[in-house]
Amino acid sequence: MANSPSASPEKLVFKTLRDQYLHFGLPVDDIDEKTDFSIHNLKDIHATLPYISQTFRPNFFSFVFVKNGSGKYTTDDLVFDTVPGTIYFTNPGHYKSYHWKQMEEVYLVTLSESFLKENVHPDVFEEFPFLLAETVQPRVLAEAEFAEFEQLYLQINKEYLAASPYRNRIIGNLFVVLLLKIKEYFWKDYNPIYEGNRSSQIVKTFKLSLEKHYRDLISHKVEHVFRVQDYADEQFLHPNYLSNVIKIKTGKPIGTWIAEKTIAEAKSLLQNSATSIKELAWMLGFTEATHFSNYFKKHTGTSPVLYRKQHLSSS
Repeated sequence: MANSPSASPEKLVFKTLRDQYLHFGLPVDDIDEKTDFSIHNLKDIHATLPYISQTFRPNFFSFVFVKNGSGKYTTDDLVFDTVPGTIYFTNPGHYKSYHWKQMEEVYLVTLSESFLKENVHPDVFEEFPFLLAETVQPRVLAEAEFAEFEQLYLQINKEYLAASPYRNRIIGNLFVVLLLKIKEYFWKDYNPIYEGNRSSQIVKTFKLSLEKHYRDLISHKVEHVFRVQDYADEQFLHPNYLSNVIKIKTGKPIGTWIAEKTIAEAKSLLQNSATSIKELAWMLGFTEATHFSNYFKKHTGTSPVLYRKQHLSSS
């Protein structure tokens, strides 16, 4: 069981793993802050055991592969044992904490939605809907089955440490294989819309609607960009009620979800298409390219043109 945090959990919200480790006083030497992806053996991070974390809310996806280790981890109000052969993942917005009693080989992979969109699959949540799950039960695999995943995450780790200009693309393709293996073993027929209580269903319906709406925008099936009222209307809810549920359940305002989705799609289009900035802006619901450019720079710190040039120069 996790210890009581010294600060309010609401205040412990981390956009990146590096931010989280800096806050907890953990080493960050092996974390590349230039990419929204990281992988490492937790043994290299936690020199002193047992280790009990504070409660926090990450804004990134985490995948954990426990070849040899033991402890517990908490997601919201659910506590799970961690034993050799365990595989589990969590997605953004949930309260988390973990307690490691012993570890030899425990690999942690973290990545953002933007990295998934840019390097794994533009429609990643369509092909892998289990990534939207409210709470994912851990799985414990037999040694031979776990070895298939070990081969993949060790290869990903090798590529992460390499200096290849194609590093992110290679990692992205390897991660597709890893997700397909997870889907094959655990969630072949999984549909997150049927999981959880009423509030959980509202959140998952919103996430699926958000994903579908941006696919429809980009494929020119719709032109009108959804606002909070539109997402509320889809579920026959008052927009204030929907906003409150999303904020309480995920820790992020609904406007933040929409903004992050817009930026994730913009990054994917800038990297993976030759669409002009003007056309791209229109596809994402901006009436003027300058409005889109200002919006993109506000959220990323760089302009769409410079972002595309930087990607092309590293491809």
